[in-house]
Order: sequence, then structure tokens, then C-alpha cells
Amino acid sequence: MKNFKSSFFYIAVIGGFSALIYWILQVGKPMEVDREIVADKSSLSQWQEFLNAMAHNLQHPLAILLAQIIVIILVARLFGWLFKKIGQPSVIGEILAGIALGPSFFGMYFPEFSALLFPVESLGNLQFLSQIGLILFMFVIGMELDLKVLQNKAHDAVVISHASIVFPFALGVGLAYFIYENFSPMGIEFSSFALFIGISMSITAFPVLARIVQERNLQKTKLGTIVITCAAADDITAWCILAAVIAIVKAGSFVSSLYIIALAVVYVLVMIKVVRPFLKRIGDLHSTRENLSKPIVAIFFLTLIISAYLTEVIGIHALFGAFMAGAIMPENMKFRNIFIEKVEDVALVLLLPLFFVFTGLRTQIGLLNDAYLWEITGLIILVAVIGKFVGSALAAKFVGQNWKDSLTIGALMNTRGLMELVVLNIGYDLGVLGPEIFAMMVIMALVTTFMTGPALDLFNKIFKDKEEDTSYGVSQLNKYNILISFGNPERGRSLLRLASGLVKKQDKSSSITAMHLTSTQNLHQFNIAEYEKESFEPIAAESQLLNQPMATFFKASSNIEADIVEIANEGHYDLLLIGVGQSIYDGSVLGRILGFTTRIINPEKLMYQVMGKQNILNTGVFSDNTIQIIHKCKIPVGILIDKELKKLDRILLTLFTEADLPLLEYAQKLIHNSGSHVTILDLNQIVSQDQKSYELLRNIEQTAPNHITFRLNQEIDAETFTDMDLLLLSKNSWTQLFQNKNLWLAAIPTTLILSNTAKL
Repeated sequence: MKNFKSSFFYIAVIGGFSALIYWILQVGKPMEVDREIVADKSSLSQWQEFLNAMAHNLQHPLAILLAQIIVIILVARLFGWLFKKIGQPSVIGEILAGIALGPSFFGMYFPEFSALLFPVESLGNLQFLSQIGLILFMFVIGMELDLKVLQNKAHDAVVISHASIVFPFALGVGLAYFIYENFSPMGIEFSSFALFIGISMSITAFPVLARIVQERNLQKTKLGTIVITCAAADDITAWCILAAVIAIVKAGSFVSSLYIIALAVVYVLVMIKVVRPFLKRIGDLHSTRENLSKPIVAIFFLTLIISAYLTEVIGIHALFGAFMAGAIMPENMKFRNIFIEKVEDVALVLLLPLFFVFTGLRTQIGLLNDAYLWEITGLIILVAVIGKFVGSALAAKFVGQNWKDSLTIGALMNTRGLMELVVLNIGYDLGVLGPEIFAMMVIMALVTTFMTGPALDLFNKIFKDKEEDTSYGVSQLNKYNILISFGNPERGRSLLRLASGLVKKQDKSSSITAMHLTSTQNLHQFNIAEYEKESFEPIAAESQLLNQPMATFFKASSNIEADIVEIANEGHYDLLLIGVGQSIYDGSVLGRILGFTTRIINPEKLMYQVMGKQNILNTGVFSDNTIQIIHKCKIPVGILIDKELKKLDRILLTLFTEADLPLLEYAQKLIHNSGSHVTILDLNQIVSQDQKSYELLRNIEQTAPNHITFRLNQEIDAETFTDMDLLLLSKNSWTQLFQNKNLWLAAIPTTLILSNTAKL
């Protein structure tokens, strides 16, 4: 009755007011007389009128801009993913995506479509949006700098950093002397051209360098600390020099530029001495998400915008102001993390790819149509590598680093990436760099960034140090070593309880390593230590509660499933335990292109969906990534479907086929180490068919007769699992049961599915 009344009221209101609107429109029609209403008297059909209207809509500036953004994001994410797959920073792929969409490829081979998607009159909108993205990006870069690191470890880092700026800067100025006449735009003074070539040679891409350090697990090493500090000092110094160079170029003379530099110094002092304490006070009062209201957020964003505006007006570019605003943000790491999360997704995913494409539209590689021009490009690359790589490496060696670390520092500091493009675009906008030299410098930025990974691999091979082979945890030969890989920190507790139950009484002949891998896209250099601490807190507390020693291993990864396999295979482990609840889609194709993580659904929902409702996964709970881990691992893999495992008192072991027989060894471990009572259901009398398994079962019955129950040919139903803490079965049996849609699957307790047990 209630639904009928609601439906009647809805129909009456919609129908009544629709009729009223129609009546008013008809009554108002006579008012058009003498109003010079222009009617469309064309002979076009309604379909043609519709098509004309659609064509007009497609040419609207907003429609063009939205179409550009869609294409740019898709292509940038695709290229970024492809380059990550080959072990390169995604930024290289995103830069190449911009070049591919520009005149060097897209415009050359598909000129009509390129003109339709990127008409000249639309580039102004694209440029302004890309500049907003750069401002937000530089704000994030400023926030990611940990100035305390510079204060505490500044000496060696500053020596290396400044050497890595002065040496390439000098070589760049020297190079400008030889190429000025042929490649400098008309009307540009030699000093302006030389200074910009010099600063272009001196840049290091701090964000790319930090990601490489994370992915190679160097952040906790002395080398990692030094190189991050060097890059931070390099960033600050280079941007200050760039601001001075911009001031000189805009002023037209050195004397005139002194006024701009003086204003810039005043601006910096005000930001440090006045604005920074003010923001610190606000940050101390509002350091949590609950306290961070919209008016408070507005204060910090206004600081960013005003800072960028002032530096643009002063004449040292808005990006310097954005960088400075980020650097003076409150040092509270949680506070900075909240702000970075607010800004980063919009800046990096939505707006920054626009900058890459805008740069690509300016990069006309087709202009380099002569062998001489490619010789100059090669010379530029050579000068850039010698200046940055050699300068950094020699300085590192001078302050006491060994040759391996010195060369590694040199290779990392030679990474230019996005920051180089920022400087080049500033030079292009100021008219200092022409199209030809701009294209050459973009190629140099790509080559020097691309060569970083291979160079590091080469140095590791040349200086292979057997004593440093500790990258895969602390497992030892001649011990039973278990590796736990967890994504959800709380789920790590259950995995540790299970691992402890397998080795509890074998402390001297066993080890447990708890491993947490996280995507490099979710980490920032300044919050790695805090993130690692938070990730291991629950499992560390469980370790103390169980009195179970364990080692921990943390790594930022660009390919989580591949790293799990590599660490498990190379670390002398005997068993890998992973939880179904952990996200092993991190860094997958779907996650990288669309920017989100797919998580495996909970077992209860899965059972319901599969039993005739919606067969969403053909392989049970196993994703393609899980299957890849199983197939590529050389050791047994245990997958825990966790229903809040609390104890291991009662275990159910089901034997369906001969492939299940190796599970008897795990039952023996649980009985010996945890005093578990194991019920073995031999559904097809397979134990009696295998002499080794039969003897093992008899041995267990003799040594622990009160801890084992053996049953033959028993029917399984929901009551079979009553009071059971853990179900133990093989992957093949699980898949078979899943495909048969056994109704009792919904009643199973926490389940350990073991695979690769033949590799025991």
C-alpha cells in the first residue's frame, strides 16, 4: 500500500508539472511576435542538422581539451607501464608518449588526425593546464625534501652535489661556446645561451632517483642515504642557480638582474623567517585528517598560489615559488603525507602527462635531418654524461667512497628525467633555446635517464661482492626457512601464527622472515621509514606475543609478484606463505593503467558467487598473478584463506589424490611443534598405495598416538569442519573441489592450500 501511494504521488507530481510547463510554453508562444526570431529555414534534413550540431560540439574548445586529456592519459599510462615492464622508470615512457603524440611521430604519419586532436589554437589551454600540473608537482617535490637529512649529513653530500653541478655547468658553458653561432636563436646574448646550456647539464631528477633507490632497496644503506642527500642538495642548489639565470635572461644585463636577485633573496627570507613559522604553528594544531578542515587546507593552497605568483612577478618563474612553498611546509611527516595525497594524484595522473605531451608537441626530432645535427646531439649527450657522471663519481671518491659506490653515485646523479624537461621548457619559453637545440636536449634527457638502470646493473656485476649478498633476508642454509609475504598488516598476524606453528620448537634449526612489499607508486622518500614501521607493527606485536623470533624484510617494488618469486627463489627458503587477502594485483596491467588496485574478494562471498550464482573466476580464488607466483616459485607455496586464525589445536587434512601425500609432512610438523590434533581423511585409500607415506603415517601414530585420527572413505559434509581450526589440502584438490561446487565449501574453516609440494 505504501509503495502504491508513493508511485501514485510520483506520477501525479511529474505528470502535473510537465503539463504545466507545456501549457506555459504554449501560452508564451504569441509573445514572439515582433521579436525578430531567426528560424532555421535551411533545407537540411533533421539527421544532417544533428550531424552538424555534433561536429560543432566536437570543435568546441572544452570538447577538444577533454579529448586531448583522455588520449594523453591513456597513452601516457600505457607507455609508462611498458617501460616499467622492461625495468625502466615509467617517466621515460611518459616522456616518449608525449613525443609520440607530437610532430615527431603522430603528426608526421597521421597529420590530419593530429591537426584535429591538437589544433594550434587549442595549445594555449593545454599549456596553462600543464603549467598548473607542474606547479602542483614542484609543490610535492618541495614537500618530499627532508631538510633534516641535509642538516645532519650535509658535508659529504654537499661536496658531491656541488661538484656534480659545477663540473657539468662549466662543461656546458664550454659547449655553448662551440654551438652558439649555429644553434642560438637570433637576438639571444651568448651569456644567456651559455648559462642555460650550463644549467641544463647540471640537473638531477630527484623524484626518479628516489624511485630507483627504493626499487633497488638502497634506502637503508649508507650509499642510499648519501645519494638521496646529494640529490636533495642538488635540487635546492640547481633551482637557486636556475632562478638567478632566469633573472639574468629576463633583465637583459647582469646589473639589472641584481635587482631581481635582491627581490628573490628578500622573498626567500620572508618565506623562511615569517611564513614558515606561521605554517608550522598551524600544522602543529591541525596534524590529523580530522583536524584538517577545508579552511586550513585553503590556507596552505593559498600559500602555494601566492608564492608561485610572487616568484613569477619577481621574474624567477612560478615553479621556483611552488618548490619553495613545498619546502617550508610543516616538517610533521603525517601532515605532509596528507597534503601529498591530496595533490599527487591530480598532479601526477591527470595534469603532468599534459606537460609531457606539450613538450612532445614542441620536440621536432624531424628537424635533426642531417648527420651533423646528430653528431652535435651525440656531443651534447657525451658532455652531459662526462660532466654529471664523472664529476659526481670523482667527488664521491675524493670524500672517501669506494669505486663501486662512487660509480653508483655518479650513475644515479646522471639521471635527469622530468626535471630536465622543466628547465628546457623554461628556456624554450624565454626564447633562449631554439627548436633544434631543444630537440637535442630532450634526447639527451631521455638517454641519460634510460642509461641509469643498465649502468647500475653493470657496476654490480663488475664489483660483485659476495659478502653483501643479504638482499633477500636472513635465511640460512641447513635450516627450515619460512618466508611470509603479507600485504595487509593485520593479515600478517595469521600468517605468522601459522608459520610459528610449523617451527615453534625448532628455533635453532629454523627461521621465519616476514616480508612486506609495496608499490613504489604508494611511497615517498620522506615517509619510507614511517610506512615500514606501521606495516610491521601488528606482526611484530604478534611475534612478541608468540615469543617467536623473526626477521623482517621491506622493499618498494615496481613489480610485486615478480619480486616475491625472485626473493623466494634466491633466498634459500623452504616455504613461501602468502595470504589470499593481500593485493598481488599491485603494479599489474589493470592497476597501472587505471590507477587502482584489485583485491581478491572474501571467501564467503566467493563461495556464494560460484555456487550457481556468478562464476567470476574459473580458477577458484587464484588470480592469474597468484598462479604465476606458484608456477615460477621453485619452493612450496602456501596460500592462506584466513578466517581469523587464532589457534592450531585441531587440523583437518584431506587426501584426495597422490598429489596430497606430501601434506603429511606438514601435519607432522604441526603435531611436533604445536601439539595439534590432526584428523586425516583418506578418501580414496591412497596412503596404503605409497610405501613412504604409509611408513610416515605409522611413525606419527607411534610417536604421537593421541594427536592423530585416521579415517578411510568418510563422506564430507558441513559437520566435518565443526570445531576445526585449519583445513589443509593441496592446490589441485582445492581446484577440483571448487569446480565441482561442493556445497560444504562454504563451511570450511581457515584453509591452507599448498602447491609445489613435489619440490620438497
